[in-house]
Amino acid sequence: MSISWSRSGFRAAVLAVATACLATVGAAQPSSTTHPYRPTLDALHYDLTIVLPDSGARITAQATVALRRATGADTAVLDLLDLSVDSVAVNDRAARFVRDSATVRIAVPSGAGDSLQITVWYGGRVRDGLIVRRDTVTGRWTAFGDNWPNRARHWIPSIDHPSDKATVTWTVEAPSELTVVANGLLVEETPLTGRVAGRTQTVWHESKPIATYLMVIGAAEMAMLSLGETACGLAEHPGCVPQAVYVSPELRDYVPGPFADAGAMVAHFSRLIGPYPYEKLAHLQSATRFGGMENATAIFYSDAAFRQRSVGTGLIAHEIAHQWFGNAVTEREWAHLWLSEGFATYFAQLWAEHARGDSALREGMRSMRTQIIESEVTAQRPVIDTAQTDLMALLNSNSYQKGGFTLHMLRAVVGDSAFFQSLRAYFKEHVHGTALTADFARAADRAHGESLTWFFDQWLRRPGFAGVSTSWRYDDSARRVILEVRQGSRWPPYRFPLTVAVRDSAGMERRVTVEVGAEREQRVTLPLALDRAPAELLIDPDVQLLATFTTH
Repeated sequence: MSISWSRSGFRAAVLAVATACLATVGAAQPSSTTHPYRPTLDALHYDLTIVLPDSGARITAQATVALRRATGADTAVLDLLDLSVDSVAVNDRAARFVRDSATVRIAVPSGAGDSLQITVWYGGRVRDGLIVRRDTVTGRWTAFGDNWPNRARHWIPSIDHPSDKATVTWTVEAPSELTVVANGLLVEETPLTGRVAGRTQTVWHESKPIATYLMVIGAAEMAMLSLGETACGLAEHPGCVPQAVYVSPELRDYVPGPFADAGAMVAHFSRLIGPYPYEKLAHLQSATRFGGMENATAIFYSDAAFRQRSVGTGLIAHEIAHQWFGNAVTEREWAHLWLSEGFATYFAQLWAEHARGDSALREGMRSMRTQIIESEVTAQRPVIDTAQTDLMALLNSNSYQKGGFTLHMLRAVVGDSAFFQSLRAYFKEHVHGTALTADFARAADRAHGESLTWFFDQWLRRPGFAGVSTSWRYDDSARRVILEVRQGSRWPPYRFPLTVAVRDSAGMERRVTVEVGAEREQRVTLPLALDRAPAELLIDPDVQLLATFTTH
């Protein structure tokens, strides 16, 4: 069944939904806890109209933002760089505003805890955020949103921070030869006539609240190749998850290629975490400064990766995992970026484990551990890095690899059942909202049945990793192996479970796990009766501990 809306009818429907949401929340107001960036305002919905030129980077645009405000707020501040503001209206009445280099400050009528609708008419040459360029290979003009971390403000008047999520409707007028893709579901695609003949108006609507860094459009000459209806019965929306790949027409033979498993990935993650949270999933060849960008329902991959035919399944799994972690559950503050990037990094490894077995997971974690150990950032800074003000610098081995390895170690500490139970509970509690590390830690505590504060503190709030030195001897009278563990030469000692594989002269192997305390020196008796001394001890054979190892 297909549903189409007229533009005016759709706008009225969206406003009706926003009004109903306000009535439901009643007196609830923004707070510094949930909205630390603009604590007096809460964006509910963005209605964005963008007119793309036939060539060049000058846009004409209109943004209508539905907001809820807190007590005493007489000014609404929206982030906006570079572009000129022509006029502003509040609740459909002309309003005074002050334009400075970074914001639009708008006088709003007196009131408290109520809703506002602010409309900004603006335009000019876009310098960032929306990447408008002529493709150097084909000569075609393209436009792709590229907002991470806080670059939406270059082209969208917004509360540009991950703590403030909202739904969004896109209306894009562009040359008819361009295919326009955006967040959510396609509502309308209408060829225009008269003075704008040869142009098409396209409307997309995202019904779930998302952060501004995920709000994007893509406009280019693209072929749409369907991946079919996937993950049926495993999505938040009824039915299946339609997936498609959008590529330059000359690359249509590359699809499905690496995207052949995209449907299985969505299904697998849905079973591990919870229902797929959005209406569709598109994969686009794009202009982005990143190898992949997880925009909600519309993942952008670098143009070069498509042209070189080098898009990897690990990258696809990483970006798909973001639809749950980062998109549906968003880090409230930038210092907690590992809740997005670390989770997606580990879930790419979980896909490898599912698709290729335990050995693939061990191989991936071993490579990840090497990257962490060789990183100066990991040696000098913690994963939760509240002192870092350069947001791009947070894209490092801590947010990605060490964050992912921390999840791997948590799995080893609490076991598979409690680990995945904690993930599901965390996701269910915070879906379509925001979270901090403490929220995930509480879910892990409940699933484990005891406090894991020691675990999260040592791996996320301290720089570095464990340095483990071991030696062993066989006690004939006790028929036991005595293991000496030393650590703490570079960083304070860590607490962890340590798996040891005991191998005899015939190559037979038995494994035990012992608890190592946060002590510089510790003697541990392996709980394994042996008739003779083993031929060899293998320390951490399953790559479950973030550490360097030396033996004596």
